[in-house]
Amino acid sequence: MIKKTTALAALIALALTGCTAQQAKTGQPAAAAQTEQKSALTQRELSEGVYEMALSQQTGALYVATAQGFKTVQGGVIYKLDPVTLKTLGESHTDLKNFGAVMDADGKTLFVTNSLDGGISAVNVEDGKVLKRLLFTERNEKGLPYGAREIILHDGLLYVGGVADPAVIWVVDAKTLKLKKRINNAGKWVTGLLYSEQTQRIYAANGGGEILVINPRTNRIEKRWKPLGDKPALLLNLAEEPATGRLFVTDNSKAKTTLVLDSKTGEVLKNLATGDTLAVKFNAKRNELYLTQRESGRLLILDATTYAQKKSIDLPPHPNSLLLSADGQTLYVTVKQGFNKDHTTKGPDSIVRIPLAQ
Repeated sequence: MIKKTTALAALIALALTGCTAQQAKTGQPAAAAQTEQKSALTQRELSEGVYEMALSQQTGALYVATAQGFKTVQGGVIYKLDPVTLKTLGESHTDLKNFGAVMDADGKTLFVTNSLDGGISAVNVEDGKVLKRLLFTERNEKGLPYGAREIILHDGLLYVGGVADPAVIWVVDAKTLKLKKRINNAGKWVTGLLYSEQTQRIYAANGGGEILVINPRTNRIEKRWKPLGDKPALLLNLAEEPATGRLFVTDNSKAKTTLVLDSKTGEVLKNLATGDTLAVKFNAKRNELYLTQRESGRLLILDATTYAQKKSIDLPPHPNSLLLSADGQTLYVTVKQGFNKDHTTKGPDSIVRIPLAQ
């Protein structure tokens, strides 16, 4: 049982970090700037198994979902951090491991995915207690749960991507944590999810190189785009620039690119030579695009109009997920350590705070 759990942990961890285990050679965007010095950054080691982050407007704190170690540690921890100093304000020790994270609009409830157990939990940010939990019933051919990976919140519903082949997207009532619907036939491994206010559609990326366009009123897949055609692709994370209707999609392992798509038609507007890019965020306040290069160990800051590189910040060894503050002036980055052959990590993962105005 330990061996099976460890194997699933490796699969989920790779899914959350781009399904890659090799060093990649990285192409550069136009007008590459010099690597930025890290003097303005705040960085602290936190723990093993750091994954996604969320900010609460209720408490003003930064919450970090962690799985801790995969081999010898039972359960995980949700850290409550000061958003400026990154000092620990509180810890919630959970019986299950935590991966994906999203905050409700009021900033009172944090929803996390418990990937190895195929479920999600609702956590009260004030006291750290688990309010509700839902474990999905699907099992793969080895009898293991489908990994619950990415999670987003829209109109009172949670959309949770399942790591399976064929994959599923679970639709869950955010108040009751009751399953409302399954969106089946979602391709291989649902890796990224995004809701667009402009198009009123949900976009899902998968490991088969597809973008699914889902109508949230019916929770049906309306379109399936394959932007790279028959070329090998493992599409990962998504971001949107609503004013011009651009959709950004990363692939850090097969195509090694960031695609710029028309959010209405799926047409490829630009194929950015950004190499092994993993996470992506668009900042409307500064008209900037942020990309983590997981294997190359860098954060790229691009002009969102020209795609020229404004800055490159070294964050070795593996910059991973991104979170942008509501005012668009602070960027948070998780930096992960590599895995050993036995799926233990080579050290504690870190959190980085970057003031963007400096």
